[in-house]
Amino acid sequence: METRSSGVRHICALTLLLVSVCPLCCRASWMWLGVTSAGAPEQLSCGDPVLSARQRELCRRKPFLLPSVRDGAQLAVSECQNQFRQERWNCSTSREPTAVFGHELSSGTKETAFIYAVMAAGLVHSVTRSCSQGNMTECGCDARLRGGGTAPEGWHWGGCSDNIQFGTWFSRKFMDNSVKNISTSRGGYTLSTMNQHNSGAGRQAIERTMSTDCRCHGISGSCAVKTCWRSMAPFKRVGAYLKERYEQSVQVSDRSRRKMRKKDQRRPVDKHQLIYLNKSPNYCLEDRRRSIAGTRGRRCNRTSTGPDGCNLLCCGRGYNTHVVRNIQRCECKFVWCCYVHCRRCESMNDMHTCK
Repeated sequence: METRSSGVRHICALTLLLVSVCPLCCRASWMWLGVTSAGAPEQLSCGDPVLSARQRELCRRKPFLLPSVRDGAQLAVSECQNQFRQERWNCSTSREPTAVFGHELSSGTKETAFIYAVMAAGLVHSVTRSCSQGNMTECGCDARLRGGGTAPEGWHWGGCSDNIQFGTWFSRKFMDNSVKNISTSRGGYTLSTMNQHNSGAGRQAIERTMSTDCRCHGISGSCAVKTCWRSMAPFKRVGAYLKERYEQSVQVSDRSRRKMRKKDQRRPVDKHQLIYLNKSPNYCLEDRRRSIAGTRGRRCNRTSTGPDGCNLLCCGRGYNTHVVRNIQRCECKFVWCCYVHCRRCESMNDMHTCK
């Protein structure tokens, strides 16, 4: 009995040690909702362990927003993978609740910055879209602009402007911790304040990519008067905007390090910029400990000089060439009556994959 209790104590001690050493890796994340199947609303629950205690409490007060949280997470994950589909890091995900983005969620790199920004933006976009569609009682169209403009000026505000204020408020309450997202000239950033800054930049991206749409009114389409409203951009445009921010991201000082360069201590950071603490690995080789898949076996473009080119994507290791036979229907014709007749066409194409 004593040996058994001693073994239990050792297991408990090991578990506590792992949690203390890697708290972010041992905690489930709401971002996992972005890799679940979209067609199962009955599986959503405010008691879901992927939500933190603070998020569960917010969910219980506003349970009608949970489907929008899932939709926003799926929107963000899909766009992240779309923007990085040709890069060495291709925003790969895992179906494990504690390791959705693997090491990248806590590495403090440019990739971490993009993940938090796009997830925050996806949440704002999804909630705001539900508001504009009339699916919620607590929010609707943005009525603040109505009544602006005059007929002599040739236009007036009307229609249904997207109300991003509510979506922004909910995204901030749902994602951000209570720690203030400020960096003094002496203090630098922590991983938590870095993530909050980038989440804020993601929410700002929704506002900065909004457009003004108008509809003409008048006799015979003369457009004597225009009714205008503010609309969110398609999320692909938001993703492209954030990818540009990612390319121009700024490295900031890490508060946990004892020594910081003086020029880093006084560097101002714009609220629209993405920031990071640590330089990114090259993502060339597989590293299971850090959940890096590497680029071996990835398809590349032999003639491209961009990131999808075989030289860059394969990290100079070279590539294999395979001949792939494609079979498809072609030269289809409608035959009376009533069927479509097609030929069976074959083509041989080269496919290149990284060694």
